[in-house]
Amino acid sequence: MTRTVIEGCAVSTVDSAGTEYADGHVVVEGDRIVAVGPGSAPMQENARRIDGSGCVLTPGLVNSHHHLYQWATRGLAQQDTLFGWLTALYPVWSRIDAETVSDAAAAALGWLAKSGCTTTTDHHYVFPRDGGDLFTAEIEAARKIGVRFHPARGSMDLGQSKGGLPPDEVVEDRDEALAATEAAIDRWHDPSPGAMVRVAVAPCSPFSVTSDLMQEAAELARRKGVRLHTHLAETLDEEEFCQQRFGCTPTEYLDRLGWLGEDVWLAHCVHLSDVAVKRFGKTRTGVAHCPTSNARLGAGISPVRALLDAGAPVGLGVDGAASNEQSSLIDDVREALLVARLRGGPTALTARDALRLGTIGGAACLGRADEIGSLEPGKLADLALWRIDGLGHAGIEDPVAALVLGPRPPLELLLVNGKPVVEDDHLRTADEGRLAAAARAAHRTLLSR
Repeated sequence: MTRTVIEGCAVSTVDSAGTEYADGHVVVEGDRIVAVGPGSAPMQENARRIDGSGCVLTPGLVNSHHHLYQWATRGLAQQDTLFGWLTALYPVWSRIDAETVSDAAAAALGWLAKSGCTTTTDHHYVFPRDGGDLFTAEIEAARKIGVRFHPARGSMDLGQSKGGLPPDEVVEDRDEALAATEAAIDRWHDPSPGAMVRVAVAPCSPFSVTSDLMQEAAELARRKGVRLHTHLAETLDEEEFCQQRFGCTPTEYLDRLGWLGEDVWLAHCVHLSDVAVKRFGKTRTGVAHCPTSNARLGAGISPVRALLDAGAPVGLGVDGAASNEQSSLIDDVREALLVARLRGGPTALTARDALRLGTIGGAACLGRADEIGSLEPGKLADLALWRIDGLGHAGIEDPVAALVLGPRPPLELLLVNGKPVVEDDHLRTADEGRLAAAARAAHRTLLSR
């Protein structure tokens, strides 16, 4: 079994005690962490020893919300709010196919890995009738790049003719969507320890999905033992839609449908009342905070400090690449800190709080805090080694502050399941130039349609 020793670096374990070492080590054997501690590691036979001098070692980052296919439609509808942005892009997305999704997903996943991400989810909800097997295309892309993957099989059945936002040509029949979702779970979901692929059930949003589909999707997820995900409370337009259609707030609507609970995590959650925040905490409903996307679309700032204080799990999501063209998870760690302070002042979040959002917080949202999100013996060997001894970080003595508040550092090493995915800031599992060329071609082909 392969043994890797990383030593001579600062170590931020992000465990429950917040253990850190100014000069520490981590030992990996196979796909597991077997030791974490101060100083150099004891001598190990047949081990690969990595000198981490000038670096800080953290858990791999966990991305709790994304739309990978949108890598092919970045830079569009730049001045629109969410509803205008969606209205502009739905017709473009209606022409995606398996090849587009494969190329877009591979590029997006490769870039995520280069931003320190070892586990990502994806919320895919657009399934054109002649598009091919889009869900399999993104799973194969994740397998190629080598990241741990939690794809969420989305769905929409509330088209414009029934009072929804999406055009009718991009929605599915409810029964067909549910059958396809169950088939995806049966084929791809792996509940075993250390799984690389786990599937979630994810109807898209209150303004694109009927109440019947929302309820039946929840029943399906709980019958199959998988997690539930959707968008919620992202904009004031959504608030108005729910008040007019359901006579309540988005949170109250989901609560009526039995959606709040420990097996659920929800994207955005920007516009929450104090009552809703307390309800999230009481039910242990998770939140995927997407600060850069929310800023790009002018949606607002999620009450992250209040959610954490209430006891709700909070992770980070870069969101779709068409509403966060940067799509860098380590940058969203920084953005989460900054926007929290814009909302609540300089004590709202610390650098370590922000790092927790990007690691153990996301792991909790995905139901995997016992396996990933911190550096502890017995956990999966998903970790990131960041170089912070260059000009951009010179003079920042605190390594966590250097990582979170300083410029984006080079990624010295990224391990997923103990295997190198990024080394010396270069993707090892795929050719970056080819990924970029394929993504450019997918973008041009899609717009030409």
